[in-house]
Amino acid sequence: MTEPSSSVIVEIADLRKIYLHEGKQLEVLQGVNLTIFQGEMISIVGRSGAGKSTLLQLMGTLDRPSSGKLRIHGKETTAMSSTQLAVLRNETIGFVFQFHHLLPEFTALENVMMPGMIHGSVSRSELTKRATELLTEVNLSHRLTHRPSELSGGEQQRVALARALVMKPKLLLADEPTGNLDSANSAQMNELFLNLNKNYGTTMVIVTHNETLASSVPRVVTLQDGQIIRDQITEKKPEKHPELDKETQSEGSDSKEEPKKVW
Repeated sequence: MTEPSSSVIVEIADLRKIYLHEGKQLEVLQGVNLTIFQGEMISIVGRSGAGKSTLLQLMGTLDRPSSGKLRIHGKETTAMSSTQLAVLRNETIGFVFQFHHLLPEFTALENVMMPGMIHGSVSRSELTKRATELLTEVNLSHRLTHRPSELSGGEQQRVALARALVMKPKLLLADEPTGNLDSANSAQMNELFLNLNKNYGTTMVIVTHNETLASSVPRVVTLQDGQIIRDQITEKKPEKHPELDKETQSEGSDSKEEPKKVW
C-alpha cells in the first residue's frame, strides 16, 4: 500500500447536508470533520442511512453541502460555480459506482478512453496507450475490443475501474463498487483496489458494506446518524480472500474469461 504523503487531498470541516422531506428538515450529515492525505486508502462504513453515500457525493462535488467547508486538492469548493466544479472533477477525481454505467455501443477500450476524449486534453494515441495499460492491469488485455454486453459483470466493473483511472486522478471515489458482484468477483475487485493504490499512489475513498474490503485497508471511518463515530488506523496487512484461490481452480461466474493471474 502507498504510504500517505504529508499533503492533504481532502479537507472537510463541519460539513452538513440537510434535505427537505414532506416539509421537514432531514439532516443527513451533522458536522462531519475529516482530513485525507495524498496516497491514503480509506473505507467508509456504517449502516444504511448513516450518510456514507451522501458524504461521498459531496466529496466528489456531485452535490453541494448545506454548510461547512470542503477543500479538494487545496481548492475550496463550496463557493465554486458549476462550471468550475466540473473542471475540478475532470482534472482531479475519478468515480466508480455500484453500477458500471458503460456505454453499450463502445468497446471496453473505447469506454476507458471516453473521459479523455470528452476532456480533449490528451492525444488519442496517449489515451489508447493509457487505456490499454489499465485494462491489462485489471486482467482484461484480451477483452479490449469486446462491448459491455459481451463481458461478465465482474469484467464490466473492472472496465469501469480502469475508466476511472485513465485521466490519472488524484482522488478515486468508489460507492459500493462490489455491491452487484458475487463473492469471487468481489474478492478480485478488492485485490485490484489494493494493488492499484500501491502501484499508482492514487488516493482512494471507498464506501462499502463489504467487510473483507473494509477490513483490508489501513484506515476505516465509521459513520452513524450523519456523524463520524470512529476513525481507526488499522495495522492489518491485506490478505488474499479465499474466493481468489477458488477462482483459479474453476471458471466460476466469470466463465467468459481465460484463467487470470492473481494479484
